[in-house]
Amino acid sequence: MELKYIVNIDDEFISINELLAVKFSFSTRLLNKLIKNKKIFRNNISVDTREKPKTNDVITIDLSYEEDIENIVPTIIPLDIVYEDDWILVINKPSGIAVHPSILHSDDSLSNGVRYYFDKIGLKKKIRPVNRLDLNTSGIVIFAKCEYIQECLIRQMNTNNFKKEYWCIVNGFFDDNIKGGTINKPIARKPGSIIERCVDYSKGQTSITHYEILKKLEKINCTYIRCNLETGRTHQIRVHFSSMGHSLLGDSLYGNSSNLIDRQALHCFKISFIHPITKKEITFTANLPKDMEALI
Repeated sequence: MELKYIVNIDDEFISINELLAVKFSFSTRLLNKLIKNKKIFRNNISVDTREKPKTNDVITIDLSYEEDIENIVPTIIPLDIVYEDDWILVINKPSGIAVHPSILHSDDSLSNGVRYYFDKIGLKKKIRPVNRLDLNTSGIVIFAKCEYIQECLIRQMNTNNFKKEYWCIVNGFFDDNIKGGTINKPIARKPGSIIERCVDYSKGQTSITHYEILKKLEKINCTYIRCNLETGRTHQIRVHFSSMGHSLLGDSLYGNSSNLIDRQALHCFKISFIHPITKKEITFTANLPKDMEALI
């Protein structure tokens, strides 16, 4: 798990620190950690990064160092692995499983399963989910295998290069002339609640959901919708559609429970981003789960 850069004759960096900042965009915190632990090398020799790089120097950053992962209990949990390489792990999360450990899910979260899997493959790295899904939302979750990759992908999320699309089923029908649209309503934490969010035009953060109507589900009085998130606020899709009078089917927090499905009908089916190492756009998809598929 290494990063390498060969200094070009046209490079005019005043120090290796500047080279690292420009070529790899390390955060100050991570760069200081790498320097402190002597994980930066020039031509295979540990280097003082204040020095000036020379043409044809091979600058190597060693990211394979072990980390303390004892804060997460390893648990055998079946993982539906969509993709894996040396840098990322992509999982199709089923509904009913939390991404992070908590008081209620100290040893049965997706992160517990990933910790067990990392142990199995001999990877001593912290568990770093990049995107988050609610307990009862299914779909794609990306795990970074090191701190550098996590930083890269979080930056992409903040600049909209990290693209997320969802399928959902909402209650009720839209006017026949409406094929889709954009919901632009700021979202904030609901006063008095640590869980619920609400539309709040005075305190809320900008929240934008683009949606396309895919199908009118006449038999169950619902609408099947595809959503593209421009922002990624907590419960964004659930709050936005509830605010329009079309709460998600089965969403007991922002609407009502349903005898058709025992959770909110929401699935993250596609994520696209630029791979931090190959610099190529990659896309991952996860088929609609059976409980939602049965309603379409």
